[in-house]
Amino acid sequence: MSYSLTTVLYIAASVLFILSLGGLSNQETARRGNMFGIVGMILAILATMLGQNMAGLANMSGTGYAILGAAVVPGAIIGAVLAARVAMTSMPELVAILHSFVGLAAVLVGVASFLDPNAHHAGAEAIIHNVEVYVGVFIGAITFTGSVIAFLKLRGSMSGNPIILPARHMLNLILVLVCCYFGYAFVSDPANGMQPLLIMIGIACFLGIHMVVAIGGADMPVVVSMLNSYSGWAAAAAGFMLSNDLLLVTGALVGSSGAILSYIMCKAMNRSFISVIAGGFGSDGGAAKGGGPKVEGEMKEIELDETVELLKAAKNIVVVPGYGLARAQAQHTLAEVTKILRKKGKNFRFAIHPVAGRLPGHMNVLLAEANVPYDIVLEMEEINEDFPETDVVLVIGANDIVNPSALTDPNSPIAGMPVLEVWKATDVIVMKRGRGTGYAGIQNPLFVGDNTRMLFGNASKSVADILGKLTG
Repeated sequence: MSYSLTTVLYIAASVLFILSLGGLSNQETARRGNMFGIVGMILAILATMLGQNMAGLANMSGTGYAILGAAVVPGAIIGAVLAARVAMTSMPELVAILHSFVGLAAVLVGVASFLDPNAHHAGAEAIIHNVEVYVGVFIGAITFTGSVIAFLKLRGSMSGNPIILPARHMLNLILVLVCCYFGYAFVSDPANGMQPLLIMIGIACFLGIHMVVAIGGADMPVVVSMLNSYSGWAAAAAGFMLSNDLLLVTGALVGSSGAILSYIMCKAMNRSFISVIAGGFGSDGGAAKGGGPKVEGEMKEIELDETVELLKAAKNIVVVPGYGLARAQAQHTLAEVTKILRKKGKNFRFAIHPVAGRLPGHMNVLLAEANVPYDIVLEMEEINEDFPETDVVLVIGANDIVNPSALTDPNSPIAGMPVLEVWKATDVIVMKRGRGTGYAGIQNPLFVGDNTRMLFGNASKSVADILGKLTG
């Protein structure tokens, strides 16, 4: 394939990736955005396979395409099977582990690029190339181990509580400075650069682990977004090392979009990006320990029949979904409840907090999967003012995003975080499996509020029972 045609395909793929990001920014166009991304990736793979470098390898060895096929085909099959089987509750950890693959790939590409016997760099070009290798490997190593820890936390294989080492901020600073020293040694003496490169990889891997284990569960949506950004910059660094324009553009798109999303998540939590990295909720990053002051009062239970009667009598109903809804996989049953109550003339809507669930946009995807109409799924800033006129709020598996302590208690670990002000409604019904705290381990005064009653049990069964009563 001619160089010009390869370039055209790369440009087309880049445009499709940009259109994909634009489509994914809105629920109505998300499917189209996904399709743009799929077509763009197909073009990118074809252009790479048929490009001059790959064609040269195939001509020299006669097995280049066979080796590439042996890698691509099984990977595509495994990816398709995993994507088809993954449950919505497992989506956050799937995203995290995929980020780790990108980080590991950047490390391997960097080492291979440094060891490439066919690479010929001299003078300033050699210095620039070695800097690209070192920085790309550094980012990739941090992304790799940090994403693995995020995967383990989200999967529940390790505690979501922050793990704090003494003087950890100073330790992180020292580790970065040591990596800078070895970076100087690597660039100034590339003939003996393998040792400092390997030492840096080990330090960066530990740094990735140390950074993420210190971040508490409430900050995990930001961590996932942050690692998404890291993986993008790691891919961009690999693009520099391989002189691949498309990989560079794609990595920059992912890195910048991930950084913007991280900023949006932090703003929704009234936290700076630095504060998230420096310390999660419940850590020494400024948060109160032990989940804040103990909440006085007792939870009042409500029976299923009374819940159904309240829903039948209400005119304005708002549902606040949380991770508990995803875990119970009750979204499809809830969608049927939504249809029935809307047919009865109820003003039935959903209120989405930006960090609900364990992944940015988790609840939006969950409801879209159940074909809930997009126009009744509202963001926090669109619906918060409507709670005083709401008859019934149904909170399903959400805790920290409806905690009034964020606005009333300056000593709360989530003080200043914008939350859904559900307590202003006439009646609040909270569906929970038990009497414990949320994922961040923070006490919630909402649960003992005068107008709040608790419907204990598995959300899947509770929602199914409500549907049964409405249709019976």
